[in-house]
Amino acid sequence: MKHEKIEKLCLAAVLTALVFVATYIIQIPMPATGGFVNLGDCMVLLSGFLLGPLWGAAAGGIGSMLTDIVAGYGSFAPGTLIIKALMACFAALLYKALKNRTKLASTFAAVLGEVTMVLGYFAYEALVLGFGIGAAASIPGNTIQGVVGAAAGILVFQILKSVPYVKNLCK
Repeated sequence: MKHEKIEKLCLAAVLTALVFVATYIIQIPMPATGGFVNLGDCMVLLSGFLLGPLWGAAAGGIGSMLTDIVAGYGSFAPGTLIIKALMACFAALLYKALKNRTKLASTFAAVLGEVTMVLGYFAYEALVLGFGIGAAASIPGNTIQGVVGAAAGILVFQILKSVPYVKNLCK
């Protein structure tokens, strides 16, 4: 295995762990909904931006799925694996396609990723879990989660891009 592949594998493992920790441990109360949001989406987006569509999807999907399993939401684990993997993948692909790589590019990419998440969970809950149209009740909470995740992801990514190692990853 080449040095570059080993480096990417190790970074993917670290980001998988960060996705898990940011989702499972870092919980921010949201008085408006009576629930909470987490910073897992921030790390899922960072996985896509830093690792690209394939490795980013693996890190984002696996880290998020592990959280569902450990937290007792096993019925969501298969959906979460696919939804969060697609979220990271789509964000990475759009960011890569927008060659200027500005803050605006990461913003568009993050929004695409979060829209994927909101629509993905609606579809999974409606079709796979059998909630039907009742799954629409999760859209407002997932949207709030998406806004927080996108804002945090964009902010952290912009800060990290000043680090030479990260700057090289993003070329």
